Amino acid sequence: MVVKDSRDTGDTRVGVLLEPFVHQVGGHVSMMKYDEHTICKPLISQEQRFYESLPLAMKQFTPQYKGTVTVHLLKDSRGHLSLVASPLTDNRGPESSVMLWQKLKKNSCGHGNDCSLVQWKHTQLTKSIKESCPGKTLLRTEFHVSSFMEDTNGNQAEKKNCNPWRLHCHKEHLTRMYSEYQENKMHRFLLLENVVSKYKYPCILDLKMGTRQHGDDASEEKKARHIKKCEQSTSASLGVRICGMQVYQADSNHFLCKDKYYGRKLSTDGFRQTLYQFLHNGLHLRTDLLEPILFQLKALLSVIKNQSSYRFYSSSLLIIYDGQMPPERTTGSHLQGCVQKTNCSSPEGLSKVDIRMIDFAHTTYKGSRYNHPIYDGPDHGYIFGLENLIQILQDISEVE
Repeated sequence: MVVKDSRDTGDTRVGVLLEPFVHQVGGHVSMMKYDEHTICKPLISQEQRFYESLPLAMKQFTPQYKGTVTVHLLKDSRGHLSLVASPLTDNRGPESSVMLWQKLKKNSCGHGNDCSLVQWKHTQLTKSIKESCPGKTLLRTEFHVSSFMEDTNGNQAEKKNCNPWRLHCHKEHLTRMYSEYQENKMHRFLLLENVVSKYKYPCILDLKMGTRQHGDDASEEKKARHIKKCEQSTSASLGVRICGMQVYQADSNHFLCKDKYYGRKLSTDGFRQTLYQFLHNGLHLRTDLLEPILFQLKALLSVIKNQSSYRFYSSSLLIIYDGQMPPERTTGSHLQGCVQKTNCSSPEGLSKVDIRMIDFAHTTYKGSRYNHPIYDGPDHGYIFGLENLIQILQDISEVE
């Protein structure tokens, strides 16, 4: 959505009104929707550097990096807040990263094609949640089905028209920004591919990978806190823990959601059961997903094993599929050519599953330009987590 600055000052700068990204299931930083195929998040230089120097073999397993954008917080006379990105302003020079990306898209799509990112078309918004934070910020979502959070005892909270964790993150983020509000303060955000935009009912599992979560720059207090979380969760026993989840339930037309607090309490058996639940649509287990998910996880494992010096501390792995059932397959295996930029596809050419690594604020590697230790060999903690994840999914496949 393209907007003009509506502050009482009369400023008429054109910008993009950022909307909450309603399919965020984990993390603590609020993700925002920039356009239908692009999300954005607050810029951390170490993460930006990682995306800019990403090894070629890893690109198919990470969101596409689209550059950066300037964001400012607007408050009108009633105290309502809005986050607005300025696509025509960038500290790199007269051409912003968004404009450069638009040119690349235009060249690849052809002139006259309605695919350039500067058009900023958004889907119709269907729900408004008021009083989302101090300042009466308007929080809008595009969910067409309900969601509810379930705890480890199976108790269900009140249904909402968005992922409850998404609402929590957005409240926290805007509350912080509101408390630190400065009229003309600019914020830098990363622009990344919206990896769920092609799905009707995106089912998402957010997995915190590895046996260590603290970065090299963590304070002793933070280091101890993260070590304790790992020791008391499946991060220690499996090298992976659940950080968030939403799975579409076809029998009741809603998303079942779980958050990071649920994931921290899980035992090894609880982790296995939740992984099974992630693949269950309320009617039956989606056995059609097991083969392509395993195929991609094994391909990612091979890539990680070859990334010497990389340590993906505190990063996550997303497993994504569409809750909408695909048409019946009639010919051959769909795995041929699966590991490409478009990831696994059904015979009709529709993406079936996605495996994506995200959150690289604490990732370190040789040549990262930061005063961090240089490690030898691959990230064995991450590999340990991937191998256990693969084994559990294979066990589910064999039982079914």
